[in-house]
Amino acid sequence: MIDIIILNRNLRLLDNAALFYGSLRSNFIVIYLHDKEYWKSNGRSLRQLKFATECLNELDQDLKKINSEINVFDGSFEMLKDWIEKNYDDYFIHMNHCTDTNYFRLGFKNFKNHFGRRLRIYDDFGLQLSNFDRDSWSKNWNHIMSADLLGAPKYSNNDDNLNLKKIKFFEDMFVDESYKLNDIQKGGTSFANQLLESFLTERCEDYRVKMSSPSKSEESCSRLSPHFTYGSISIRQVYQKLNKTVHNLNHKQDLYSFKKRLYWHCHFVQKLHTEPELEFYSMHRMCDSLRTEHDDEMISKWISGETGFPFLDACMKYLDRYGWINFRMRAMIMSFASYNLWQPWQKTSPLLAQLFTDYEPGIHISQVQMQSGVTGINLPRIYSVPKQSMDQDPDSSWTKSILPKLDNIDPKLIHNAELNGTYIDKIVDLKTSAKFARENIWAIRKSNEFKNEARQVYLKHGSRRKRKIRPN
Repeated sequence: MIDIIILNRNLRLLDNAALFYGSLRSNFIVIYLHDKEYWKSNGRSLRQLKFATECLNELDQDLKKINSEINVFDGSFEMLKDWIEKNYDDYFIHMNHCTDTNYFRLGFKNFKNHFGRRLRIYDDFGLQLSNFDRDSWSKNWNHIMSADLLGAPKYSNNDDNLNLKKIKFFEDMFVDESYKLNDIQKGGTSFANQLLESFLTERCEDYRVKMSSPSKSEESCSRLSPHFTYGSISIRQVYQKLNKTVHNLNHKQDLYSFKKRLYWHCHFVQKLHTEPELEFYSMHRMCDSLRTEHDDEMISKWISGETGFPFLDACMKYLDRYGWINFRMRAMIMSFASYNLWQPWQKTSPLLAQLFTDYEPGIHISQVQMQSGVTGINLPRIYSVPKQSMDQDPDSSWTKSILPKLDNIDPKLIHNAELNGTYIDKIVDLKTSAKFARENIWAIRKSNEFKNEARQVYLKHGSRRKRKIRPN
């Protein structure tokens, strides 16, 4: 009997269910499935793969301490299925559940159906994988987050010489694009732990205020999001570390605000797991009739930061360089595309996702739909680019640091994008476009048909959380 542990986006040694349970008999192998087509699929990009491989490198070093290592299978789920059956007769397969995009989901579904009881799947986000009940979800999540952390996997007694690639397989993959990837976050558990420690003890000061500023949030936000996405640290580890230390720390209200976001992270991932079609269809299906045409030129100017609105363009160029930007700016960016440019979110969402090192489909897709006014259960909110510019960068110093050509321009002119030929022409009139968007959104929201479907959306996806999530 051999245990085959397959890694996806849970790239850590500790509190890793597949590694822990898969190693109990000490005769196990660890495989990372690298499917080139997956990294070309909806929203995926090279910067995300680079972060993942850095996590893999550190995990590989950790596994070698227990006489194991990561074996890289270069192929699809279908090819991996054939390889397992060719090489083993008596086995169990262990995987952590991964809520992901359609390409992964279809391959995984067929893989799971084929192996049946030979495949053991473990939850990682406090999700309800079956017998879903939104009313009990919050209680279930708290139970999972409070459960004991899983320890390190057992020492391996398996000495099979597998004819598979090793981690060095990835070394040459980023050479040609390295100059584009130098400024994105580094992956790996050690970096995650450093970020957590510095955030809890120092950087969280005034988190609730600073998190909205594109300049201040770079330091004041936890910056753990890509580590959650690729599992170099578990949300449960962070949750429990926070609870253990919060009483001895300052800034308790800031940490309380952060703790809420751990809950919401999982809440949004559950939505995509419950209804995978959300990758392609609006949560409220009537909303898919709102934006039926798209403009490739306009979308191209938006994603490249060439809209004529300096603050928005600065956000896009910053995101392109660093692979991250704070939540408020993400909301503004998406709001502009969906309301002011009136482009279908299905066209803009994957392009934006490719820029995020921390792209987590469950969160991204839900947030994109919220900022596009298509959930049916969230009131439409059109972010004003001039207001965000004035509120979050009053002297335009941050905008100018990204767009140095504007160094000598009055901040008021920058906020309102009134630059009279000294910058790119605006691609849209904000007032006219916002008025058009409001009229079209509310035209369908007023109908009884819309309201009836919205009730069903709430029953399936709406939060039932009423009790405040206070540090224990």
